[in-house]
Amino acid sequence: MDNPEQPAIIQTEELVKIYGVGDVQVRALDGISLTIRENEFVAIMGASGSGKSTLMNIIGCLDHPTSGKYYLAGEDVSNLSRVQLAIIRNQRLGFVFQSYNLLARTSALENVMLPLLYNRNGKHGTISAKEQAIEALTAVGLADRIRHQPHEMSGGQMQRVAIARALINDPVLILADEPTGNLDSRTGFEIMGLLSELHQRGRTIVMVTHEDYIAAYAQRIIHLRDGKIDTDHLNGVLHRPPLQQEVLNESQ
Repeated sequence: MDNPEQPAIIQTEELVKIYGVGDVQVRALDGISLTIRENEFVAIMGASGSGKSTLMNIIGCLDHPTSGKYYLAGEDVSNLSRVQLAIIRNQRLGFVFQSYNLLARTSALENVMLPLLYNRNGKHGTISAKEQAIEALTAVGLADRIRHQPHEMSGGQMQRVAIARALINDPVLILADEPTGNLDSRTGFEIMGLLSELHQRGRTIVMVTHEDYIAAYAQRIIHLRDGKIDTDHLNGVLHRPPLQQEVLNESQ
């Protein structure tokens, strides 16, 4: 399954995450070792309490493991400070959340520009940030919505803004946490089609989902159970999920 010719974007070694102290401890992750390479599209699945959210938080540099190692694009980020992790998140990761996490009363353009304005390396001026944000919004099909605020957009449009924001810093990894969870089926398929297109253009994507028909868009699916990897398999050739075909047929 592993292709050593591609550089590793994510590499974990015996990741353990324990919550609680003393006799009241929960072992949310129990020795997770995995490698995700450049240009993979991976879905992480599992029941509630399986550890998928905890793993996503560590991969996204939102939390530290209790023990074990996490290498992001070859850099050991396991024990970085909160400030250092914040810089990593801003400069090297792109996030797409179920609830969009857009600023209210702020235009699509301004929402997409934010990561560049907060970028601590000082390479992006306001004019440059605006140009890049317009380009990112155009890439997700929202060239005519750049001045719209979240309350003036549909759920699918808001998620497209979130995807544009995730792309703006040219991240090494896009993390999508239940990206279609707040969307109807048709809009969800459109968003998954966009993520698939980004993957085909070379993006590395890790997505958490509980829906099999959404996971079917990924090329690799990892199932967690009780904080361990239960299965890890390739999807093979991607086909349109039956549910999507059914919805499309009904609309014709």
